[in-house]
Amino acid sequence: MHIKEEHNLIRQSVRDFAEQVIHPKAQELDEKAQFSEDITRQMGEMGLMGMVIPKKYGGQEMDYLSYIIAVEELARIDSSQAATIAAHNSLGIGPIYYFGNEIQKEKYLPQLCTGEKLWAFGLTEPNAGSDSRGSKTTANLESGKWVINGSKIFITNGSSKMSAGASVQTISGRKEDGRKEYSCIIVEKGTKGFTSRTMKGKMLWRASDTSELFFDNCTVPEENLLGQRGNGSKIMLSTLDRGRLSIGAMGLGLAQGAYELALKYAKERHQFGQAIGKFQAIAFKISDMATKIEAARRLLYHACWLVDTGQPFSKEAAMAKLYCSEVAREVADEAVQVHGGYGLMKDYDIERFYRDQRILQIGEGTSEIQRLVISRHLGI
Repeated sequence: MHIKEEHNLIRQSVRDFAEQVIHPKAQELDEKAQFSEDITRQMGEMGLMGMVIPKKYGGQEMDYLSYIIAVEELARIDSSQAATIAAHNSLGIGPIYYFGNEIQKEKYLPQLCTGEKLWAFGLTEPNAGSDSRGSKTTANLESGKWVINGSKIFITNGSSKMSAGASVQTISGRKEDGRKEYSCIIVEKGTKGFTSRTMKGKMLWRASDTSELFFDNCTVPEENLLGQRGNGSKIMLSTLDRGRLSIGAMGLGLAQGAYELALKYAKERHQFGQAIGKFQAIAFKISDMATKIEAARRLLYHACWLVDTGQPFSKEAAMAKLYCSEVAREVADEAVQVHGGYGLMKDYDIERFYRDQRILQIGEGTSEIQRLVISRHLGI
């Protein structure tokens, strides 16, 4: 699976941090629906921000598999913290690094790679989910400045004190054939007309920062255009290809954590005079979990290998995201079943895992959209 010694070192380092620092606080942060600046800054100090970005911009210059392993290990303990890292690295930093000009990279990347600040990915709107081209947010170029109006929703890392801004997809005009022209524009926090609001009442990822973004005659310089004018949709969808791998990593990590909780409980819980894991009904559930997780890991790691070797990976990213998120659902569900009534109580971590897995079949492209993407790659 292309694993090297440095990958094992990263895994152990992040695992130790997740178990020793995140786990003791995970339940309380979930209950309070509280984003932790302290944990986020510590993750930045560990080098978990900008992991694949070159050192010249303040990054760690690691391969993509290293980053995916880090996300996996965080999700093994707490998906909220994994979501913060995944969204920041893939969706936040990604567009600026891959499509920004040198001035933009030098201005934004250093503070984002240290974890001093977070960056958001402004794509989804109330009426533009799976259909990203359904965006209604507009940007009109007036006297050398972009005037932006509209809103975004379900945006990770968009409203905390650490948020520095967002890359925003907008309708910047019309093409000659009358079709909408989409452009991506950098909007810094604190810009007049740009406000954000934390979304409350979430079922899952309760300790991550999920936001609504609002633009009311928000005015930014023309040079805040990210990439070329009219390439906004391409930029956002390309970013999602890599982002799918991080969601796959979250699914894999969550499944691994749920499996370990179920295995531990199956050994400790006694009924009818023996550990419940001794009963075939439970033993088979545990065996199926381990098998599915192993298959998911190989599929995801292979997709990362394609990224790291410069090969096309869009189809494999969709497959990995689809399968890992489905495995997370199946394993979390069976792990609750193994726990019985205790699995429904907040005192047990598996209750949180069961809630957290649900977004994985929705975020960054639903399972249905992944199947559509895969089918198109297959020529259907």
